[in-house]
Amino acid sequence: LQSEANAHRYTYLDLFTAFADENGKLKKELTNDGLHLTGKGYLLWKHLVFPHVYGLQKEAALLPLPQQVQWGAGFFPLHEARTIEVKEASLQKEAVILQVAMAKKGISLAINNKAVSNGEKAIVLQLGNVASPLQKREAYQLRVTENAVVLTGNTSHGIFNGLQTLLQLARTGVMLDACTITDWPAFAWRGYMIDVGRNYMSMERLKEKIDVMANYKLNVFHFHPTEDVAWRIESKLYPQLTAPEHMLRNKGLYYTKAQVKELIAYCKERYITFVPEIDMPGHSAAFRRAMKTDMQSDTGLLIVKNILKEFCQTYDVPYVHIGADEVKITNQRFIPEVTALLEGMGKKVIGWQPGGNFSQSTLRQLWMDDNGKITGSKNIQYIDSRHLYINHMDPLEAVTTIFNRQIANRDAGDATALGATLCTWHDRAAGTEDDVMQMNPVYPGMLAFAERIWKGGGQAGWIANVSDGNVAAFRHFEDRLLEQKARYFTDKPFPYVKQSNIVWNLYGPYPNEGKLAKSFVPEHGPVEIRKPFKQVIGGTIVLRHWWAPLIKGAVEDPEDSTTWYASRQIWSDVEGEKAFWIGFNNLSRSPSTDSPPVGEWNNKGNEVFVNGQRVPPPTWIRGGQKGHSEIPLTDEGYEYRTPAKIYLQQGWNSVLIKAPVGSLKGRDWHNPVKWMFTFVEAPEEAVTK
Repeated sequence: LQSEANAHRYTYLDLFTAFADENGKLKKELTNDGLHLTGKGYLLWKHLVFPHVYGLQKEAALLPLPQQVQWGAGFFPLHEARTIEVKEASLQKEAVILQVAMAKKGISLAINNKAVSNGEKAIVLQLGNVASPLQKREAYQLRVTENAVVLTGNTSHGIFNGLQTLLQLARTGVMLDACTITDWPAFAWRGYMIDVGRNYMSMERLKEKIDVMANYKLNVFHFHPTEDVAWRIESKLYPQLTAPEHMLRNKGLYYTKAQVKELIAYCKERYITFVPEIDMPGHSAAFRRAMKTDMQSDTGLLIVKNILKEFCQTYDVPYVHIGADEVKITNQRFIPEVTALLEGMGKKVIGWQPGGNFSQSTLRQLWMDDNGKITGSKNIQYIDSRHLYINHMDPLEAVTTIFNRQIANRDAGDATALGATLCTWHDRAAGTEDDVMQMNPVYPGMLAFAERIWKGGGQAGWIANVSDGNVAAFRHFEDRLLEQKARYFTDKPFPYVKQSNIVWNLYGPYPNEGKLAKSFVPEHGPVEIRKPFKQVIGGTIVLRHWWAPLIKGAVEDPEDSTTWYASRQIWSDVEGEKAFWIGFNNLSRSPSTDSPPVGEWNNKGNEVFVNGQRVPPPTWIRGGQKGHSEIPLTDEGYEYRTPAKIYLQQGWNSVLIKAPVGSLKGRDWHNPVKWMFTFVEAPEEAVTK
């Protein structure tokens, strides 16, 4: 049976070994008189077949992957556990978190501060001394045997981290695979930032994000509520700041003092540091409209100082981010005086780099490559956000580039390289707050980021295609990512599908003399008989990144006015229609990019052929619309429009992508040349929504 499984396309599953005793006979404790849904035999069978029924991996898909994992023999019968043993009073909160989470799985556990009797199945939470080379306060060890589960942490934060791993292990709700896990983060600062100044987001949505952050061991929530568009954080001293008439979008929507305190407390309960940003002196047009003066004027500086005093006296936060990028400093006293004020009130100051005239004590957040100025310094602490703006990323590209990247030019954090923050800057007006989540790969990107920043490592430089990174490691990660999606994100936007098994043959370059419609040999016959220029892997292929040469593309030396082709074969078990994600210019959600022309996939003459038949482009809602920051995107991205329906024959089907380009230079910042394509079967949720 096992040897024939692949040939006949069925799954062979060995249940015998788990059910048999040393003599090869059924273990007595697993016998059932009929079928009992709570019997030991049935529950063991359920645990063993569970991953196969749902198309999951054999072992639980742990994410982020712990530093050390050793799988053992046997299982801990979670369904037999009755107690959480916790002796330290400081761990009561974590015990309750575990109790509530297990109750949702149908497991009722009492919390006991005394040792359980021999033979009683229990989950033990305890403080101890877990050896770790980095971030000792967050380290933990988890031991699962057939008789007990013991979670040891150096602090309550370490226990909290271990609980996230334990809950992922408990995917079946009945048993835990035996294992020993020793784990710690590679970086101390593992952040996520959301811009709520440009597009307001409800407390419900913010808490949802914070919950997901906690589940995947992120520990910094960067909150950006002030912008040119609007000032969205309450000031009792200057209520005009949040007056509707001074806002350009979501007028009248802002966060009260009570709500900000609620967010701070919500984060703290989950071991997440709340980092507020009050952007100054740039990105402050809303301040100027409300206060009738510029921040850098003498009057403006006085008002800013009053706002900061009020802020620091109101909120218990260790950091205050002052922004200070993308602005001409006309008052050289502004940033030094603001910094001195905040530091005098016990706050650590953060600023964007490149940015203003910061002091050496200011923690820098890198948003652009600095050629080693900060990353090579031994005296200035920094956070990496370079090429970590998911608003610029295609969903499939985002997971690829974030997973493969090296954080902060280091394999692990140190005294200056604290970590990184993943950012969502949806500068363009959003139709709804859900659009921000659907149009940006927030959760796929967040999980890829959580993996990399916890695990450390990665490769120097930035890539966009799967085949340019560690393919084997990416495939292993992708399987775990997709299990997380299937288990925990059925009710949340998660625009990602498996792509590491997709191989394209690239053909080119064919000089097109600027005539983008010009056709070449691959369009006129079976392309498979020709030797490809190269093979690349992925559902999205970036031929040349719009930030080249900083980010590597599939074409090493791209040329103006050339056409490339890509082909592959796809299998269909049955004849009929299937839904596909198809795209050629994944519009960033920041610039005011034009919508695609009427009757075209994009403005470069791209085409798609399946079995020789041209696939027509969508009927765009705003075809040919000139880009505008106040006109929301609607269907421009494949991940948020109705997928294309394509008729497939039973068996193999040929796919040919035509990707011409004229000039590689974009018309302006808002309309860069994104030379790329996406062709992948759409996920079920995209088809049924």
